[in-house]
Amino acid sequence: MSDLSSMDKVKVVGAGQVLWMPIPGCPGCQAGSVGRIIAEVLEEMRLDGKAILCDGIGCHSGVAVLNLDVVQGSHGGAPDMATAIKRLSPDSLVFTVQGDGDCIAIGAGSFIGALTRAEMITIIMVNNANYGTTGGQMAPTTLMGQKTTTTPSGRDAATGGGYPVRVAELAATFRSVAYSARGALTTPANYQRTKKYVKTAFQKQVDRAGLGFVEVLSACPPNWHLSPVESLKWIEEKMIPEFPLGEFKNVDRAT
Repeated sequence: MSDLSSMDKVKVVGAGQVLWMPIPGCPGCQAGSVGRIIAEVLEEMRLDGKAILCDGIGCHSGVAVLNLDVVQGSHGGAPDMATAIKRLSPDSLVFTVQGDGDCIAIGAGSFIGALTRAEMITIIMVNNANYGTTGGQMAPTTLMGQKTTTTPSGRDAATGGGYPVRVAELAATFRSVAYSARGALTTPANYQRTKKYVKTAFQKQVDRAGLGFVEVLSACPPNWHLSPVESLKWIEEKMIPEFPLGEFKNVDRAT
């Protein structure tokens, strides 16, 4: 991993052959790095043979190239699918990968419902502060003053834009949640910390401790109108102050 680019490769094993397959994405998109982290963690934990991915709708969907059982349903409905699959197959590691719009906008009901019901699943949310796939509209995580196709003058609470939602902090308030954290991919050190967060969240499910949630700040150069390098700087200077990195909840068992 040299440049944390969108063309990160994941190992696909099958028929006695090992292949390295690139995860597609726009130049500088970091959804591929999220997919790589998941692949590395599953392999290290030896869970790749029992993992089931419930994929949301959005740019992050490229992670579906992982050699796993994958289900993709309606926009925002990944936690509902994960709920059903986990209840039918309680020994499987069931997790979602969703964008910020998929998870906390159109999928807010499914997300809150899973937390309320104390589902034993893991939710990974890729936060790029806009609707990346559909043209760069304002999302719940869009920053104050950030220009999008639906906020050409910048997000403004006074004109009905509201304020950014801090989802990792929100998840931590639910009694059902055993783990909630937020990571970034701007540096190799941040990559490794985010990988640790994902591994911990998966372990909570394995231990039946409670629901695990990991938010990952991710670049979107095309919709931010920045270069890949400028996007990393923007995350460091703009996103992280609004969405601080770290663990917000880590308990042995949700109560």
